[in-house]
Amino acid sequence: MRHVQHVQPQFWEFGRGPVVDVPHSRIHHAFERWAARTPHAVAAEHQGATITYRELDRRAERLAEVLARRGVRPGDHVGLFVRRSIPMLIGLLATLKAGAAYVPQDIGIAPRSQLRHVMRTAHTRVVLTQHRYADRVPARGREAGTEPVRVVIDAPDGVPAPTGSTTGRPAPASGTGPDAPGGGPDDACYVLFTSGTTGTPNGVTVTHRNVRNILLTHPGDLGIEPGMRVAQLLNIAFDMAAWEILGSLSHGATLVIRGKDIAETAHGADVIIATPTVLSTIDPVHCARVTVVAVAGETCPRPLADLWARHCTFYNACGPTETTIVNTMHHHRPAAGPLTIGRPTPNNTVYVLDENRRPCAIGETGEMWAGGDCVSAGYLGNPGLTAERYAPDPFLGGGRMMFRTRDLGRWTPDGELEHLGRTDEQVKVRGFRVEPGAVSAVLETVPGCSRALTLQRDPDTLVSFVCPLDVDPEAAQRAVADALPYYCVPDTVRPLAALPETGRGKVDRAALLRLAAEGGGGT
Repeated sequence: MRHVQHVQPQFWEFGRGPVVDVPHSRIHHAFERWAARTPHAVAAEHQGATITYRELDRRAERLAEVLARRGVRPGDHVGLFVRRSIPMLIGLLATLKAGAAYVPQDIGIAPRSQLRHVMRTAHTRVVLTQHRYADRVPARGREAGTEPVRVVIDAPDGVPAPTGSTTGRPAPASGTGPDAPGGGPDDACYVLFTSGTTGTPNGVTVTHRNVRNILLTHPGDLGIEPGMRVAQLLNIAFDMAAWEILGSLSHGATLVIRGKDIAETAHGADVIIATPTVLSTIDPVHCARVTVVAVAGETCPRPLADLWARHCTFYNACGPTETTIVNTMHHHRPAAGPLTIGRPTPNNTVYVLDENRRPCAIGETGEMWAGGDCVSAGYLGNPGLTAERYAPDPFLGGGRMMFRTRDLGRWTPDGELEHLGRTDEQVKVRGFRVEPGAVSAVLETVPGCSRALTLQRDPDTLVSFVCPLDVDPEAAQRAVADALPYYCVPDTVRPLAALPETGRGKVDRAALLRLAAEGGGGT
């Protein structure tokens, strides 16, 4: 392709992350290394209970043997339908030790219809769960055949207890562990179900190569080391939870699993990984121990980034599930210029391309495509969608793939990526194209405004929500009018004490649209 050969030097200089060697072929081998080196170190704690690295490794090995006896073979998918807990960790590691991929769902909040869809799509024959939630695991349904085997991790007698029908498959001939068949970096590590643009969750297959590349290199390792405490705040079904869990256990740290109180857990941690929505509920004044914070999953407000960057090392990161947690990171400092999403992480690339997939000039807005070791294996059971969003990488070549993120961005002159919203979030208001994110960014410069979100209420109207309650709506509208064209000014600005959030810790846009439909408040 001719346009690959004739690009600006900065296309390669800015768009390629450093090339580094990554240890371990599979991510749980890093955990096993610490279990051998520091067996008595506390691997995790939850509501007063603790477990050491040696005991966690021993119990995961024991459960992996149970899985093998129940017919789980390398390459299989095992449902991990649990709540935040130490058994959650045992089940996760046992699945990996058995050579399978875990399929996580928070069984306390996921609807049975969603669990059934996940089981059917991922072809899960075995589901790991907890004693008190075993009856919530649904049957696969008439069209899917036999009922799944439910293996209770925390059985009352201490022995993982299988219930339901057997799979009818023999145990793997060579057992579990690193020498099991297919035990390489391109094996699936987990399958994450995203919300999907159609409302139907899509299963994304993420490999060990993908995961180890972000967790075992800098800056994705976040400087985590033995003796540090990593907060586990997020929903297990959200890919950033893998950053918390496997990021901690692969570096010999202690994972602090939260109960109901997010702030209490954060106050005793050294490392916090969160969405901006979750982080906004935590006061850094009470987090004297925190040394590193990383946010991703949604646009980070500049006031929030500045607030935390004054207290600790703060990373603003970006990347969809399909590019393995995050594929760009930026170490933000309060006195810096624009808040960017930084540069590609090691062994990864980012291309800003036009609609014909040709490189954009530096400073020109285009769509971001991701390449390198971050690119996941595609959508489970959906080759059509995989073909639509994944494409051969003409820049790296060699059979590599790149992923269409649908994020808009541009390179700054010094090689930082500015995130400019999403192609599927652009709207037309009175015939003009508007980026709601640009409106929200202006609102967040209004004195006292810590958070803003702008949505289209109807073809002619924008509505903005700002936090906290004492933000002046009229001043907010004037700020947008002074900075952007008239058609970008929201018809209504509604102050709220806090923005509603989803079970995955992101802003609940559907709830905000319902508030907008109800009317009242604002200007």
